[in-house]
Amino acid sequence: EVLDRMGCGEQFVQKGVSWDVGRTFLRESEVFNFNLRPEADHHRPGMINLQQYYLEEYLIQRARQLPRLQMRFKSEVIAVTPGEQQVTLRVETPEGAYTLTTDWLVVADGARSPIRTMMGLDIEGKIFMDRFLIADVVMKADFPAERWFWFDPPFHPNQSVLLHKQSDNVWRIDFQLGWDADPEEEKKPEKIIPRVKAMLGDEREFELEWASIYTFQCRRMMHFRHGRLLFVGDAAHQVSPFGARGANSGFQDTDDLLWKLALVVKGLAPERLLDTYDADRTYAADENIRNSTRSTDFITPKSKVSRLFRNAALELARTQPFARKLVNSGRLSVPAFLVRSALNTPDRDAFEGDMVPGAPMDDAPVRVAGRDAWLLDQVGNRFVLMVFVDEPVQPGAEWAEQAAALAAAPIPVETVLVSSHDRAVSGVPVLQDRDGLVSQRYDARPGTAYLIRPDQHVAARWRRVELSAVRDALARATAANA
Repeated sequence: EVLDRMGCGEQFVQKGVSWDVGRTFLRESEVFNFNLRPEADHHRPGMINLQQYYLEEYLIQRARQLPRLQMRFKSEVIAVTPGEQQVTLRVETPEGAYTLTTDWLVVADGARSPIRTMMGLDIEGKIFMDRFLIADVVMKADFPAERWFWFDPPFHPNQSVLLHKQSDNVWRIDFQLGWDADPEEEKKPEKIIPRVKAMLGDEREFELEWASIYTFQCRRMMHFRHGRLLFVGDAAHQVSPFGARGANSGFQDTDDLLWKLALVVKGLAPERLLDTYDADRTYAADENIRNSTRSTDFITPKSKVSRLFRNAALELARTQPFARKLVNSGRLSVPAFLVRSALNTPDRDAFEGDMVPGAPMDDAPVRVAGRDAWLLDQVGNRFVLMVFVDEPVQPGAEWAEQAAALAAAPIPVETVLVSSHDRAVSGVPVLQDRDGLVSQRYDARPGTAYLIRPDQHVAARWRRVELSAVRDALARATAANA
């Protein structure tokens, strides 16, 4: 959904492998399965597997299409000097070094972050004492496009294995090796190929495309904002690979940051708005670290008691539904519900469901001007007031005046109507809730309204909305009310 708002989501979906179902096995028996998209009628799949080199290629292609955006390759930041109003960088290139000044610096230079090191900033957490082999193999296989995870499989006893499909018939296999494994020895093809053959159990042909040995850690910086430096992605936090929380949380960091930074740069919001990036994304990082740590502790027990508990849960999960909830082979990444955000307006009315202030929006099918569409494609990258009505009618003078006032504010708010009818209204977009799912998922009835942030998180909601309430919520959502 974030990539859709960047104008390149469809390219990723078409190239990637979409999947919703994951299965967990104990030895050869399935003990648990899950569906990332248990509800129908969502535009995008629960997860897409795509190699990082495609991800980078498509993002670069999209960046080159955008105005006022410059990319400089073969450039290394060798010094950073922060100031009260600017940040000064020294940049090394093959043609020589030069000095660059910037109002704000978004630091996205990876887990080892040279800039973080130059600034003398710590990143705290723990390293897990285990080693894993990643092997990308090219083969034509009839396995479904699902996530399969084994505990103690016969082809790799007393360890775990993960299998899932990527594009171009590439299958990624993760083998747990144990802390005592020799990384240099284990990544040799003559060691990897027998492991893969044992897993496949037949003589099908495959080609080893890439392999690596890794350990992992769960840790984060104490703060993601340091004056005019704003840390995102792996530079700010790291988690284990179980759950696909690395790149996804990096997208979510920048999605939270950039609309706030844009308002600050334009002089439309105070700098303290960027403090909420720090608060909200450290909260989200803690959630990711907590879930990642729990998954890792289940997959790699650190004591005899932990292993006994893990194995008992797996055995019980064969026949006991309650035990299946204890099986944790990696809780998959979802956007954080920013329920503690200072930007949320607390509810004053009673609501049911998940769309609380701070929640990422749920999708649903709609019709726009007689054509099938999706709710999330109609909002985002701006503030939107989504008003549910029984039947769209030409607004009265007072209502039209209020909508016009919101649209003409320094930070505009676009009003859209959601109705079971498709009657057009001059000057106001109408989303036809063709199946009633928008109203159902947002617990809405005529008069209900939601204020949506540019990053598609709920900022506020009411059973009946007034212009003054929207203005107050907008001020709160942009840190203008402090």
